[in-house]
Amino acid sequence: MNYRDAFKSKLNQLVAENRYRHFVELERIVGAHPQAVWNAPDGKRDVTVWCSNDYIGMGHHPDVIAALQDAAGQHGTGAGGTRNISGTSASIVALEQELASLHNKERALVLTSGYVANEASISALAGLLNDCIVFSDAMNHASIISGIRHARVEKAIFRHNDVAHLESLLASQPLDRPKIIIFESVYSMDGDISPIADIIDLAKRYNALTYLDEVHAVGMYGTDGGGIAQMLGLDNDIDIIQGTLGKAFGTIGGYIAADDVICDAVRSYGSGFIFSTALPPAIASTALASVRHIRAHDKPRNQQKIQAEKLKAALRATQIEFLDGPTHIVPVMIGDAATCTRVCRLLLDDYNIYVQPINYPTVAKGTERLRLTPGPFHADAMIAHLVNALENAISRATAESDQARQPGLSG
Repeated sequence: MNYRDAFKSKLNQLVAENRYRHFVELERIVGAHPQAVWNAPDGKRDVTVWCSNDYIGMGHHPDVIAALQDAAGQHGTGAGGTRNISGTSASIVALEQELASLHNKERALVLTSGYVANEASISALAGLLNDCIVFSDAMNHASIISGIRHARVEKAIFRHNDVAHLESLLASQPLDRPKIIIFESVYSMDGDISPIADIIDLAKRYNALTYLDEVHAVGMYGTDGGGIAQMLGLDNDIDIIQGTLGKAFGTIGGYIAADDVICDAVRSYGSGFIFSTALPPAIASTALASVRHIRAHDKPRNQQKIQAEKLKAALRATQIEFLDGPTHIVPVMIGDAATCTRVCRLLLDDYNIYVQPINYPTVAKGTERLRLTPGPFHADAMIAHLVNALENAISRATAESDQARQPGLSG
């Protein structure tokens, strides 16, 4: 068995299907967001980033940077181990208290990433319930799927945002059977919002726990930046809210917010929590500063909504196809993997615009897209430049793809 040849064959398959991920070396510069420096083959070039998950630029905020520098100077750069082995830092305790307050819950539990938060929490909670069944939205992302898999429980997939289908699945189960409904508030590839109120109603009627992933909403929606559930006044009705510190809060880490018993169950049984090195005090202090700033200042998230609507209006005035949803995520639909990859290359090379192609398996084949994330610092001139560049790059890449598919032609 030639192991490397086997691995290489699989990698070549990704390349052939235009699914191989090419990393572009960028340097984020404080004070320049959303612009960055691209270390291009021919030298450094300034580019505008249109796909960052640092949605409102908190990773560059002076107060957040100062919190990191001060805490690192006092406490060092590492945590020293898990929270059980090395002790729980006062910074994490304060952060968890702030997150619990943000979501109006008794308690919060901080983990090392949003992915780990989902995987550890779902696997622990579902695994602790005898004969549990999990109901999962068909569009839930990979960390949720992994958490369900590790729980080793029965699962039922309901069609995306289809409340009637979910109810039919719930109704087929005994009322007293343990159930968890897992869904997201903002779906990051389509930019749509789940019917949270309807799902809560079903959970109450069919005796199910609700687990809501708010990673693409925390920091941006709601009176304090607590997410879509907070915006709709429904946060009290959700049993477990999961969030991330690595997107709108501009740092790294993940968490859940729930009642004391649920958080303690994850703390005591979640392998991803128990056996992972804790967030360093400096990172926890950084996240705490960001959460507190966002709760006290709504201007960045309000400006983000304004700029997102400006981009959508500019796209509506063109022939560019996009999913016109209610959130800050703007998917521009391409529909072909090779064309999608080529559009991104043209945008970078010819227009100094950085966007990554979203191809299968992140999205279904035939729905390949660019995922744009306009923020408060994308100026009107940047929006105009982007739309003009998109028109030209999509037209050119589509023509090239059409020519390549014609029989007897090459190059």
